[in-house]
Amino acid sequence: GSAKSSLVQLIPRLYDVAEGAVRVGGVDVREYDVETLRNEVAMVLQKNVLFSGTIRENLSMGDRGAGEAQLCAALETAQAADFVAEAGGLDAVLVQGGVNLSGGQRQRLSLARALVRGGAVLVLDDCTSALDPATERRVLDGLERRPGQAVLHITQKVRAARTADRILVLEEGRIVEQGSHQELTAAGGLYARMW
Repeated sequence: GSAKSSLVQLIPRLYDVAEGAVRVGGVDVREYDVETLRNEVAMVLQKNVLFSGTIRENLSMGDRGAGEAQLCAALETAQAADFVAEAGGLDAVLVQGGVNLSGGQRQRLSLARALVRGGAVLVLDDCTSALDPATERRVLDGLERRPGQAVLHITQKVRAARTADRILVLEEGRIVEQGSHQELTAAGGLYARMW
């Protein structure tokens, strides 16, 4: 909904909060230089954009200096290595929008591009919506093994949120509960009912 969209736009300061604060690393985002902040935030949206050209060119948009090992590692974490190999590898050609791929494949390539880019914060905006539960779990497990990067996963899937360090439950744009999966299920509130 609009609260989700707003959060995604507030972190890189596409616009600023009217009241309160959004903090990254404990610092109000308004205190960061905008360019510096945006360089540290990688975003993967549910509606992703791929461009005509090779898979290598699409992934390298995240970091033009990325080497093949870095690209392959990102593909592995995003669970995209197998279908990229089947398509012909990094030099396989994508048509505009990546319409020659499935929705889940497009989501995984967009995630891989964000992983190549790096940054202190990775924002996942419902970007695993087209993945089956097993693939989604492998992607999230891979992200947990990436040190030094905070991951903000915005999702409507309770199963995708359960391993987060901290879960914020929104209802009508307001935080109504927060805690770990264990704390929230024990509390018996909205999260527990959804679980």
